[in-house]
Amino acid sequence: MFTKMKNIDTAFRYVRGFSFLVVSGCIIICSFIIFKSFQAVTLMQDKVYILANGKVLEAYASERKENIPVEAKDHVKNFHYYFFTLDPDDKVIKTNITKALYLADGGAKRIYDDLRENNFYAGIISGNISQTIEIDSIKIEIGQYPYQFKCYAKQNIIRTTSILRRSLLTEGTLRNVSRSDHNPHGFLIERFKTIENKDLSMENRK
Repeated sequence: MFTKMKNIDTAFRYVRGFSFLVVSGCIIICSFIIFKSFQAVTLMQDKVYILANGKVLEAYASERKENIPVEAKDHVKNFHYYFFTLDPDDKVIKTNITKALYLADGGAKRIYDDLRENNFYAGIISGNISQTIEIDSIKIEIGQYPYQFKCYAKQNIIRTTSILRRSLLTEGTLRNVSRSDHNPHGFLIERFKTIENKDLSMENRK
């Protein structure tokens, strides 16, 4: 009887010890998995995957201040492209100007209104004139806020019989605003003005 009880007690201790080992092992494994999961999530937060032309590209997150020069230059470039790219089509002109005015304050809107009142855009349409812009360089001063910029570019004014090439120098400041679909870089151009816009050459079209 006592031998049987001793065997049961021994078996119980073995089962208890084995159960303790199993539970401890499960706790260790679960803790390791949770740790690795948090570690993986932390690493993934610094990565962004972009689908471009059917290919998945990996991008890395960074602080906004590190990207200010790049984003500011692209913002200024986009504004100039939409504001100065014109075709003899009222719908195209309105579409481009609308996109440009999302990137600038009321100063740019006043320039547009003045040009429209002076029949500049009507002349583009009636004369079948196209206007394109080539950005040479953009300089951003990020040492002080709001950021000052200067944009050096050339315009091509394409008429039926000729192509007029003009220099274009503009300046203004950039203020931080919220990002949106219409303003992905989160800047707003203020105090925009044209410093220089003079003829460089004229080429007759054949």
